[in-house]
Amino acid sequence: MAQDINVGSHVWVPDSDLAWIDGTVTSIDGAEAQIQTGDDRTVTSKLSKLKPKDVEAPSGGVDDMTKLAYLHEPAVLYNLATRYEINEIYTYCGNILIAINPFKALSHLYDVCFMERYKGALIGELNPHVFAIGETAYRAMINEGKSNSILVSGESGAGKTETTKMLMQYLAYLGGHAAAEGRTVERKVLESNPVLEAFGNAKTVKNNNSSRFGKFVEIQFDHFGQISGAAIRTYLLEKSRVCQISDPERNYHCFYHLCAAPPEVIGRYKLGDPKSFHYLNQSSCYELVGVDDSHDYLATRKAMHIVGISEKEQEAIFRIVAAILHLGNIAFTKGDEDSSMLEDDKSKFHLQMTAELLMCDPQSLEVALCERVMITPEEIIKRSLDPLGAAVSRDGLAKTIYSRLFDWLVNKINVSIGQDRNSKCLIGVLDIYGFESFKTNSFEQFCINFTNEKLQQHFNQHVFKMEQAIYKAEEIDWSYVEFVDNQDVLDLIEKKPGGIISLLDETCMFPKSTHETFAQKLYQTFKDHKRFVKPKLARTEFTVVHYAGEVQYLADQFLDKNKDYVVPEHQDLLGASRCSFIAGLFPQLSEESAKSGKFSSIASRFKLQLQQLMDILNSTEPHYIRCIKPNNKLQPEIFENVNVLQQLRSGGVLEAIRVKCRGYPTHRTFAEFLNRFAILAPEIFEGNYEENVACKWIMEKMGISMYQMGKTKIFLRAGQMAELDACKATVLGKSAKVVQKQIRSHLTRKRYVGMRRASIRIQTAWRGKLARELCKHTKNDVAAVKIQKSFRRQVARKNYIDTKSSAIVLQTGIRTMFARNQFRYKAKSNASAVIIQAYWRRHTAVSLYKKIKETPVLSQNIFGRKTSRKHLKERKLAARDDEEEDGTLEREEELIYVEPEKQMSNTTDKTGAFPDKKHEDAEKAYELCAIIEEISTSLAPAQVEKLKALLLGEKKRADEYKKKHAEAQELSEKRRKKLEETERRVYQLQDSLNRLLFCMSDQFSQLKTLLSSPSHSTSTSQPIVRNDSFDTSDNTDASSSDSDFSFPASVRTSPNISSQPPNASQLIVNDVSATEVTGSGDCDKEKAFDDYF
Repeated sequence: MAQDINVGSHVWVPDSDLAWIDGTVTSIDGAEAQIQTGDDRTVTSKLSKLKPKDVEAPSGGVDDMTKLAYLHEPAVLYNLATRYEINEIYTYCGNILIAINPFKALSHLYDVCFMERYKGALIGELNPHVFAIGETAYRAMINEGKSNSILVSGESGAGKTETTKMLMQYLAYLGGHAAAEGRTVERKVLESNPVLEAFGNAKTVKNNNSSRFGKFVEIQFDHFGQISGAAIRTYLLEKSRVCQISDPERNYHCFYHLCAAPPEVIGRYKLGDPKSFHYLNQSSCYELVGVDDSHDYLATRKAMHIVGISEKEQEAIFRIVAAILHLGNIAFTKGDEDSSMLEDDKSKFHLQMTAELLMCDPQSLEVALCERVMITPEEIIKRSLDPLGAAVSRDGLAKTIYSRLFDWLVNKINVSIGQDRNSKCLIGVLDIYGFESFKTNSFEQFCINFTNEKLQQHFNQHVFKMEQAIYKAEEIDWSYVEFVDNQDVLDLIEKKPGGIISLLDETCMFPKSTHETFAQKLYQTFKDHKRFVKPKLARTEFTVVHYAGEVQYLADQFLDKNKDYVVPEHQDLLGASRCSFIAGLFPQLSEESAKSGKFSSIASRFKLQLQQLMDILNSTEPHYIRCIKPNNKLQPEIFENVNVLQQLRSGGVLEAIRVKCRGYPTHRTFAEFLNRFAILAPEIFEGNYEENVACKWIMEKMGISMYQMGKTKIFLRAGQMAELDACKATVLGKSAKVVQKQIRSHLTRKRYVGMRRASIRIQTAWRGKLARELCKHTKNDVAAVKIQKSFRRQVARKNYIDTKSSAIVLQTGIRTMFARNQFRYKAKSNASAVIIQAYWRRHTAVSLYKKIKETPVLSQNIFGRKTSRKHLKERKLAARDDEEEDGTLEREEELIYVEPEKQMSNTTDKTGAFPDKKHEDAEKAYELCAIIEEISTSLAPAQVEKLKALLLGEKKRADEYKKKHAEAQELSEKRRKKLEETERRVYQLQDSLNRLLFCMSDQFSQLKTLLSSPSHSTSTSQPIVRNDSFDTSDNTDASSSDSDFSFPASVRTSPNISSQPPNASQLIVNDVSATEVTGSGDCDKEKAFDDYF
């Protein structure tokens, strides 16, 4: 193929970072070529390493890679990368579907509408899809009555589990019962996935939901094409993960689901944070991004219910899961001699909880973990285990319990779903681990890669058969096609005797054998085998050359992991459990099995299971889905070329391409071939030739042989397409030179004509520009004259308006000043009148008060005298007959006449009229009391009582009058204080007015000065003359007249304003006084006086 690469050829160049990179050959020097890459680098490579590039390939790639012109690694890789960029994750390679994990939700690709579109469609009619593979398998089963199988493979994280789910959903859609409700077979099959994922999937370094077991689901159909039963077969559960995990992996999902269960469940099983359990805290990863363990716990319980697991069985299942977590926290320490014992109280608590959850005796559990019983023909020997042996015994018990639980779940699901014994057709879906190669590879990776070797052989045979079918259909000779087989690797692993598995079983049968013994046997047995390599300085490592590459295994734990037997103490302990569910997981062994003590080889049993699986697959029509993980970051829109290329190699896709390349990898229909290469023989267009004859003509003309002509296609050997493309490129190159000569001549003349036309247009445009500029200058001159005229007019108008506005403002100010002077004069006159009225009203009110104050005293005296006279008359009439009483009555009358006068004098003293006679009035009162006592002794008792009553009444009246007098005096004092406050305010007001007038006089002076200045000499307003008498007046209180309420009168200079008469204020006061005096006799005047103040 190197001879077909010339200078200018488009090629693919090997690259350490991108695997392959495109470029163009710039020069060739012998066996080496210099290439200009697409990222502007220049590299040198050997011609033998270069691969031709199809420049006519579609920009969006092809949906079937058999349509590629060049079927080699870079073409396949570039096609997958191109389609991945546009979210086309499915691509065919013949009948093989390649699915690239998008690492993002593409739910629109899997809804019912898509299912309906692919229902009944042939493969290739629609875009590649997983539904198309399911449809092909289902239609082949219905039409041919033969069972089919779909093999889903790929490395961890490639999306095998999700692809299997989509397949099962589509098959359930095709074969489901439309009118059925409840727990149908198809629904149970679908709901079995969450249960098995919870107990069989875990996070690994490469995948967050990696299946740690192989699964083959047989979906059985009746003669109507509806699902009638199903069976699930599992292979090689990774038991060691229960006890040992590496960072950043996780244990099985069910442990984390249970730790995130509702609080009542956690309290019942005494659980807590996953970090507190030894089997979970060996890794720092406890949670997954975007995953809610509490939600998954409820979903798992719901799925268990749908598949037929009762509530009691569910409780027993999660009790066992909790018991395994507590069992892992039991730690041991060294006891007496070589024995072991529980380390601390925490270990005792977890031992007690494990015993309670497993419903067994705690002491028996401790003995089963720390001791071993050895049965010999002579006796039974009990041997104590050291702390390390006890820990190994603990981990072995945990792995055994979990393995038995997982097997029970699979069994229960199969029983619940049910199998149709009468079904003759089935579709099997295989979801099994892909090829694995880690830094440390152990027994699990060895079994997994052995499985992939088996499947790869089946895959190669199937691809070879498909190629044979195509050749047979086209009736071409294919007897010389070689088939690439990996039987030598399978013989290395499984050949009996002499294979690795046989040597492993043989070594396990000897109690004293070690992993070093096993490794030495391998070195000696396979030292000359081309597929077996011993690393340098290795003692327990060995390398197997698999079809996908070399894998180095560590044989340290091969012996322990291959032994599958239950410790008798563990068997007896759990077989006697009070929980029937747990006891059922550990049925009693027969005596022969118990006595024999032979181990069961996991590798041999797995080989047998694998052979049974291959028998099933060989009896069915296989369909292949290869899942690819685009990057190790598990992120969308990242395509790592090196990683994908390695998966294509390990997944057998490139091997299938090699099988095709050994025969006729490129085959095109006659029409497609002529459409692409008819240019190599133009003469065929002149005649009317058959398509096959024209194709043969082209091949003979180019001198190419060893091709095959079929009925409808032409089959080319590897490299012949590149040879044809090289010839085509040469023909096109020569033609291109002729075309280029004509085009360049045409372009040169066209450029000259264009430049000539352009120069003419430029000259025309330049002249027009000059004329427009001249016209523009003329217009600018005219416009400038108009602008100057308008500006000058605007300036003159503005000056006139400013002058007019100033005059109006000045006139307004003067008129405002005149109006304010008139207002101040009126206000001052009114204020003086109010003050005079206030003083006059006070005077009249005081006079009226004094008159009113004297009136009640006189009224009291007059009333008392009238009353006394009346009583006297009555007493005279009563005492006429007694002469002695006459004298007494006369004396009493004198006293009575004297008493009102004294009361009046006392009243006068209280009002302050006669303050110098107080002492005399008091002496007279004493004398009066003595006289009354004398009269009372001389009068009759009845008369005395009457007189006393009369006297008490008079005293009471006198007290009331005194009280009223005191109130009147208090009211007078209040009014006096109000009057004083009013006078003080009047004085303040007078002072403020004087200051205001003084300030206004200064302002008038300034205004006068301003108006008399020369700048305002042209004003039309009359000048204002200042009154000097007003300006020189004294504004202080001392300069006022004898009356405190006299104010200087403002002078009116305007001739339009007439001055008031000087006696205007006096007239106002007189009118007010007259009004007040007129109503002085009214009793409401006192109230009016109070309201006024």
